[in-house]
Amino acid sequence: MKAYKFTAFEPTGELIVEETWNYENDDEAKKQGEEAIHEKGYGNKTHRLVNSSGKLILFHV
Repeated sequence: MKAYKFTAFEPTGELIVEETWNYENDDEAKKQGEEAIHEKGYGNKTHRLVNSSGKLILFHV
């Protein structure tokens, strides 16, 4: 499992949440990450998911 950092922000730039999620690979992180983001109610907030190397996996403004 690899660590991925999820962060969500208010329009002001204020940090709402920062969590570490674990997935097998980037493809799984993208698919399951999108599902988790919507389940947690952050789908309409600015958010990003990056892998441990800093590669952007998901981003929404």
